[in-house]
Amino acid sequence: MRTATPDDYDDIAAVLDLWWGRSMPLPRIFLDYFYETSFVAHDESGLAGFLVGLYSPSDGEQAYIHLVGVRPDRRGSGLGRDLYERFFTLARQSGRMRVAAITSPINVGSVAFHRRMGFTVSGPVADYNGPGQDRFAFVRNL
Repeated sequence: MRTATPDDYDDIAAVLDLWWGRSMPLPRIFLDYFYETSFVAHDESGLAGFLVGLYSPSDGEQAYIHLVGVRPDRRGSGLGRDLYERFFTLARQSGRMRVAAITSPINVGSVAFHRRMGFTVSGPVADYNGPGQDRFAFVRNL
């Protein structure tokens, strides 16, 4: 596992729809501007997982995990937990007190994972991302 670089964007973008089984866009700006708070993990088969996170420029106590992916054959291996724990450590070192994330109601596996990781789960919050875009909201105190 290592800190991401902007060059990791193409590898991540190439697997998103396959790993999720639906369209999952990731704007390039996340890897161009927030790579120091993002991680990639590789194994002998290639990209095994990634986490795209950032620190709020408006709230010095808040960090946000935008997108996390673990290759389907590596799910349940602890890699997702390792990616989150690495982000939590970095966020604490930066003085952040909370980490937030969201997911769509269809992603029940994500809701369960976040609960296991100690997040408080709210929702689904109606129209969180605009009309008809309900989301579960997660917060974890560090």
